[in-house]
Amino acid sequence: MHSLKLDHMLHMTETPLFWVGTFTVASLSLWVLHRLLQGFRFWVLGNGQLLSPKLGKWAVVTGATDGIGKVYAEKLAGKGFAMMLISRSQDKLDDVARQLEEQYKVETKTIAVDFGLSDIYPKIEAGLAGLEIGVLVNNVGISYPYPEYFLHIPDLDNFITNMINVNMTSVCQMTRLVLPRMVQRSKGVVLNISSASGMYPVPLLTVYSSSKAFVDFFSRGLQEEYKAKGIIVQSVLPFFVATKMTRIKKPTLDKPTPERYVAAELNTIGLQGQTNGYFPHAVMGWLTTVLVPINLVIYFGARMNRAQRTGYLKRRKLREPANQSNGKSDRLKSE
Repeated sequence: MHSLKLDHMLHMTETPLFWVGTFTVASLSLWVLHRLLQGFRFWVLGNGQLLSPKLGKWAVVTGATDGIGKVYAEKLAGKGFAMMLISRSQDKLDDVARQLEEQYKVETKTIAVDFGLSDIYPKIEAGLAGLEIGVLVNNVGISYPYPEYFLHIPDLDNFITNMINVNMTSVCQMTRLVLPRMVQRSKGVVLNISSASGMYPVPLLTVYSSSKAFVDFFSRGLQEEYKAKGIIVQSVLPFFVATKMTRIKKPTLDKPTPERYVAAELNTIGLQGQTNGYFPHAVMGWLTTVLVPINLVIYFGARMNRAQRTGYLKRRKLREPANQSNGKSDRLKSE
């Protein structure tokens, strides 16, 4: 009798469990299909036709003389934009401007300023006056010379001021100067180059990581504010790219050349408000923010940077005769 009741109960639960299982499998299948189609749209088809001088005749790139910034200038000039190049060295600016004019037959202008200073924006505003700007690339940025504990950073006071001015103030101020005319025309693209280091805290690169997190949050908030006005604001979070700043000399699949990275990233504009810009980096971003617990990401980031710090200080100690060491270098070598 008891077994009959049990069989009856099991029979009654079979149908609901069957439909729960069916619904779960169907939902998971649809989610996987959606993600695959979305990935195909982002990383294969892309959106490369969005960027054209129809947005505005001029494109503005900060930090335009090296690495990713220079490649953005080349790619945008190749699409027909007249180029406003802004960086610190006038000689380097002249070289890049000459190259763009000769190769792409576009008009160029330059503004030489040090983004580590806070009084440069009236000069930039005067240089941008009257230009129909369709694209702004806030690329200029600085990092640590080597991973270091916060209180052991050489010349810490100036280091903090310089990094905030270059990595954060420049993004806000350049956007302040360019965005109003984009809003008036109801079109324009602002690309803010953040870093994967801004996706989670990175110990021993703490100030840099925090400054790039600001760029990401600023970009996503601004996109929500102005998307109804026809403006695209994109947060770009690359992992390692083979540039002077990263000191990577040999490109690999996960550490691409600036050319490969920028070509991929430009295809995501209008499709992703927040992007790692390059498919292998997107996989790395998913692994480190979804699959791996954040505490482990922070732990391994700290472990890697401590090892790099130790190697750097050992190499520097070998280069410096003991009798030339000063108090500051001794303090840096103390841990």
